[in-house]
Amino acid sequence: MQKNSNNKKSNIQFDPFKNYQLSKENVGYVNRKDATQETYNEIGFMSGLEVHQQLLTTKKLFCNCPAGLYNDSEDYDAEVIRHMRPTLSELGEYDGTALMEFKTKKEIVYRLKHQTTCTYEVDDTPPFPINREALDIALKISRLSKLNIVGEVHITRKQYLDGSIPTGFQRTCILGVEGELQLKDKKIRLIQLSMEEDSCREISDVGHVRTFKTDRLGMPLIETVTYPDMLNPDEVKEVCDYIRFLNRSTGNVRTGMGAGRQDVNVSCTGGTRVEIKGVAHTKWIPELTHNECFRQWALLKIKEELNSRVGEPTDWEMSHKMLRFHSYNFKFDSIISAKKQLHKIVAVNLPNFKGILSHFMQPGKMFADDFSDRLKVIACLEKPNLQHSECFNPQISDNDWKEIRLKLNAGENDAQLVFWSPEADIQTALETIEERCQLAFTEVPNETRKSFEDGTTIFERVLPGADRMYPDTDSAPIPLENNYVEELGKNLPSDIIDRYHQLKKWNVPEDNYTFIFKKNLFPVMEKIIGELKINPRFLGSFLGQTLKYVEGHIKPAQKFNYEIIFKLFEFLKKNEITFELTKKMIPIVYEHPKMDFDSVLEQLKFKKISTEKILSHIPFLKQKFEETCRAQGKDNEVNWIMGELNHVAVGNIELSKLSKEVKQAI
Repeated sequence: MQKNSNNKKSNIQFDPFKNYQLSKENVGYVNRKDATQETYNEIGFMSGLEVHQQLLTTKKLFCNCPAGLYNDSEDYDAEVIRHMRPTLSELGEYDGTALMEFKTKKEIVYRLKHQTTCTYEVDDTPPFPINREALDIALKISRLSKLNIVGEVHITRKQYLDGSIPTGFQRTCILGVEGELQLKDKKIRLIQLSMEEDSCREISDVGHVRTFKTDRLGMPLIETVTYPDMLNPDEVKEVCDYIRFLNRSTGNVRTGMGAGRQDVNVSCTGGTRVEIKGVAHTKWIPELTHNECFRQWALLKIKEELNSRVGEPTDWEMSHKMLRFHSYNFKFDSIISAKKQLHKIVAVNLPNFKGILSHFMQPGKMFADDFSDRLKVIACLEKPNLQHSECFNPQISDNDWKEIRLKLNAGENDAQLVFWSPEADIQTALETIEERCQLAFTEVPNETRKSFEDGTTIFERVLPGADRMYPDTDSAPIPLENNYVEELGKNLPSDIIDRYHQLKKWNVPEDNYTFIFKKNLFPVMEKIIGELKINPRFLGSFLGQTLKYVEGHIKPAQKFNYEIIFKLFEFLKKNEITFELTKKMIPIVYEHPKMDFDSVLEQLKFKKISTEKILSHIPFLKQKFEETCRAQGKDNEVNWIMGELNHVAVGNIELSKLSKEVKQAI
């Protein structure tokens, strides 16, 4: 996504410098529920997506290790330890991310299980030929996405500098370019679809040691990349869901936690592309993108204010002093712990930064949090790692702050930071603080941020440069013959937008659509409606409400196959049992998928009763209501009688027909 350089003035006004309280109102922040499209137009909201989806294959992408076997225990067979270092590119330049990672002085630890890892994944064996099963699936999804399929597949290497891939690069290949998705009311352009190796799972990142599991490493993964065509947060979620549903409609992708992840790119007018990395749930997207756009907006106001205060930003300099623990009355546990570990404590003066550190950035966070986040990531200082002169809950006393300001020779408009660190990390910490201050004068930093469920983000790393990809000389190009591509395009599932319109025609309530698409239940619906002639509205509500509730509250003894639902309805129709009974049967069927349906009926104590016998109870119940329940009022008579008959009626007579008979009787 390109930098948004539109400089038009906005009606959204920020005035954070009248006082220094962490207040949304003072910076013009708008809660998402109160934001309108006009709000996002004024702020220049722009977003694109990179949607990742694991493919359902038996083997990994470039080796013969099994795919989909996860090691969730602490057991492992071996460890590999590596250190990353930057190297010059062919143009004689260093990548910014590589330099940042090198500063961290990280020791990268990989925990291996022989069952799921081989020498290829630690770069000791050349790649095997690409997994053709994975290639077939990825090309099918490319066709579904209306992408133009490439004539020849070229394997490239994409640098991965955070240690999540032992080789330092990921093998990837572009399969389709320039496609589109048709939503309800607009089209979204696709840049490309790539297939690549999945990375390791991070399990720990403390100090200078980052630890990964390698069971997920090398599994086939596709990445669908959109243009920045989404103009509000809800639209971003809608597009992400659409891509996820489209992938799942093939039945050839993995589902479950971690099988699908998305990176969300966001910018605002005057801002730049910031990547929110690895968003686990699409429901997080609206709040995350909303807050990121306003975070950038706030950074632009900080830039404007700093430049108005400082005549020439290049002349701006911070200063620092080493402090002595015994000279101050520090009572903060983290500082006391640092003293015991023989760490050092450093005070930093930031000229003309008064009020900037407490500037609101996103809910619950201020600008000073940026320094703390970067010290954790780059200097490897575990949180809490600093205090500053504008803390709302200060852990350093006013008297100590006065002494610190005197030692720093601080001016009235300056702000101060105090951090504690092992001596070896002090220089990196100081460089990190100074770099963040310098960036505040010039730009919204181009960076990757980690997402949280509450809609906030923290700094993760600098965005990699555009030249991070280069050809893989170990892998030959793969020509794609026209007849091969055409054959893969046959018998594709219908498009999601077509399924959406069909559900509308069936009069299925729209609040059921997400679950139906998420679980790829549309083919089952088509089969049940087509062969068993069941009311689509009833079936849609059964799947989208009853089954959804059961899945959320019951754990099946074995993996549940949704084809069982067809067999359930087929059984009821054959035995002339009404379909309302499915709501009572499905909890048992879901928990015990191998139990036969007759046994389920026995467990429910269901008995076949004729319609005539059920209706024969109505006169007696009518009289009983008159004698015992008259105080409830005549209007409740039908509901009372229906309630009394429910236990024998469900499965034996349509409830709508029974209701009609009761109304006629009274």
